[in-house]
Amino acid sequence: MKVGIVAQKGNSRAAYLAANMREALLDVDVEAVVDAATAGELGVDGLPVEAFDECDLVVSIGGDGTFLYAARGADGVPILGVNLGEVGFLNAVPPADAIDEVVAEVAAFREGTLSVREVPRIVARGDDWKMDPSMNEVVVHGPRRGHGGGAGLEIRVNGSLYSGGIADGVLVTTPAGSTAYNLSEGGPLVHPGVEGLVVTEMASQEGMPPLVVPLDATVTVTVTDADSAVVVGDGRTRRTISPPTEVRIERSDSPVRLAGPTSDFFEALGKLD
Repeated sequence: MKVGIVAQKGNSRAAYLAANMREALLDVDVEAVVDAATAGELGVDGLPVEAFDECDLVVSIGGDGTFLYAARGADGVPILGVNLGEVGFLNAVPPADAIDEVVAEVAAFREGTLSVREVPRIVARGDDWKMDPSMNEVVVHGPRRGHGGGAGLEIRVNGSLYSGGIADGVLVTTPAGSTAYNLSEGGPLVHPGVEGLVVTEMASQEGMPPLVVPLDATVTVTVTDADSAVVVGDGRTRRTISPPTEVRIERSDSPVRLAGPTSDFFEALGKLD
């Protein structure tokens, strides 16, 4: 069995826990690998996170940002999230329990009883391009935020027009991402048990309220008028597009798979203050 470990970059506490976890896994005959950045902290050999799809289990140590980074490399491999005191909607395991929980997950994997939950991702595409799946949100916005940086936008859901006009941009968010960028733009909180997507306009001149649509809906954002526009996935991947052009956003066929216990959504909300 191979377990990949990703520790929050620049966090000595995360690196220390990763080192102890690596040793504990070696003691139970598990091949334990760390990502390249964590390897630099520990002075050991590491792998690029993109190679973690070769693992049987991936452990993320940090906050939701670290989890999203790990998920990009895991590509369907179950992920166990360890929360280092941040909001941690995706990370349910406290540091004190991390090593015991990882060893328990290893035993479950070996016994064929590993319990995994699927969390949807979304993907943006155009006529001749496609972005990597996003777990939180896809944003389509003008050349920049703020005065003079907006774009002419048209939003359709399954082909039916919902809204149109001038706005800074549009967010399409999964339930997992509702507490992130979406919330800062006035979008609603969505319980992770809800199977839907949220469409939120950003600083629109005459826009419509945020809209929750079915999880399998296709949201089409047409940029009708702007010098340029940008598509951003989870704040990490970016693509510049040339209007007029159409961006289709829909459920990915590659969900994130979560291992271990679930977090208490309402308890985690208390950390947003």
